[in-house]
Amino acid sequence: MSESEARPTNFIRQIIDKDLSGGVHNTVHTRFPPEPNGYLHIGHAKSICLNFGIAQDYQGQCNLRFDDTNPEKENIEFVESIKNDVNWLGFQWDGEVCYSSDYFDRLHGYAVELIEKGLAYVEELSAEEIREYRGTLTEPGKHSPYRDRSVEENVALFEKMKNGEFAEGKACLRAKIDMASPFMVMRDPVLYRVRFVHHHQTGDKWCIYPMYDFTHCISDAIEGITHSLCTLEFQDNRRLYDWVLENITIECQPRQYEFSRLNLEYTVMSKRKLSQLVSENLVNGWDDPRMPTISGLRRRGYTPASIREFCKRIGVTKQDNTIEMSSLESCVRDDLNENAPRAMAVLDPIKLVIENYAESKIETLNAPNHPNKPEMGEREIPFSREIWIEAEDFREEANKKYKRLVLGKEVRLRNAYVVKAERCDKDADGKITTVYCTYDPETLGKDPSDGRKVKGVIHWVSADAGVEAEFRLYDRLFTQPNPGAADDFAATINPESLKVVNGYVEPSLKVAEAEQGYQFERMGYFCADSKVSKKDALVFNRTVGLRDTWAKIGD
Repeated sequence: MSESEARPTNFIRQIIDKDLSGGVHNTVHTRFPPEPNGYLHIGHAKSICLNFGIAQDYQGQCNLRFDDTNPEKENIEFVESIKNDVNWLGFQWDGEVCYSSDYFDRLHGYAVELIEKGLAYVEELSAEEIREYRGTLTEPGKHSPYRDRSVEENVALFEKMKNGEFAEGKACLRAKIDMASPFMVMRDPVLYRVRFVHHHQTGDKWCIYPMYDFTHCISDAIEGITHSLCTLEFQDNRRLYDWVLENITIECQPRQYEFSRLNLEYTVMSKRKLSQLVSENLVNGWDDPRMPTISGLRRRGYTPASIREFCKRIGVTKQDNTIEMSSLESCVRDDLNENAPRAMAVLDPIKLVIENYAESKIETLNAPNHPNKPEMGEREIPFSREIWIEAEDFREEANKKYKRLVLGKEVRLRNAYVVKAERCDKDADGKITTVYCTYDPETLGKDPSDGRKVKGVIHWVSADAGVEAEFRLYDRLFTQPNPGAADDFAATINPESLKVVNGYVEPSLKVAEAEQGYQFERMGYFCADSKVSKKDALVFNRTVGLRDTWAKIGD
């Protein structure tokens, strides 16, 4: 991370400042605890920046801990992708990677302790019956017929669960708290369930797995976490978090604090919905550049600095809100405008022939890599008699607002000469295919000597030296600002979210590195696709346009 990225402030940092000044803690220890059941998305980036950023700013520690208590949906691919995403964003966890499964033996011991204290019991009601007994938001629950078993019987039954003597769904371990509590989470929550599933870390050692609410608080305490930061949906769960820690023999007593999760327009943040997009082939994998996953944003050309800046701008509050997509796009646009080298690419080519330029001549011109940063150097651009220009950059007739090439009028070719359109060819459908021009050889790097004013500038690529390329023009994945609220969110997928066109790039881009952002002059910000682009088959992804045009399109 750059030292120039200013340190933010928010209510969580104010709590930490108070804790440190009041002697509640003498250091800060946070953790980022993802479940490895999918790829991380931009919402997780907010949590990563918060937890790791706090640890950095307070010279504390931040653990990366995988909440791996649900092996049916977890695998090593997700584990590795999460580690890569955290590193790519510019952060490094302290010590070894942690797993909740590292603590399965101790968690089992604490479960037995609760049973021996008369605070947990083995339940044999079905999942449906448990739901029925739990009651509603307006009516209290009722006690299970198994709730008052003796301690000895519960210890023996829990051992049977551990030894695989109960089928899945036939028994679970529940905390004995309060079936009349106004908080549903406190109505004898399930602590352990039976699952005969191979675990990616522990293999087949266990056939009982602890629930998140039981595991998370104990893992925090074992690791010495001082401030456990969660999103608002876990606010009621804090009561169970505290209850578990208060009723087991453990020294550390971390505190949980909640902040609002990130909601972003025109996308979904539900891992279940994102997984559905992947499994039903509605997108091309978790790293599809239309996905809000960190790997998808990375492949599209977003930079770590732009995502960190986005998380800084949206801040950390307790108030739920939805962020406009333009806010995220503005961050990457600002970053790339400052740091991306310039290049020229033609996405919808028509040929321009300079009739008074020698047929065999190829000239090498120099162009700055960045107009405001001479330290970024220059590149060589071949110039020839025939070049490619954008179809939209030529008209036979146009009003004065049109600043590009018009029959009988002049325009400047970027970093090259002034040309004048003389005539054009069309195909059988009336589509312009070739424009014939003359050029003023005295205008390389300077205005016409007779004082003619040439206002327009267009980009181009040499037809002799240009390199063929595919361009993937990405747009919002959904047509509705809140697709998650639709009856069928998949039905709101934008059919225009990906458009593929073929054109040409200047030869300097044959060696474009994956993820290196470029400003294709007048066309937007692009990067070479990290998965499919090759030197003999270039593929560029559009990261974002030069300006926000979505609002105009949507009006």
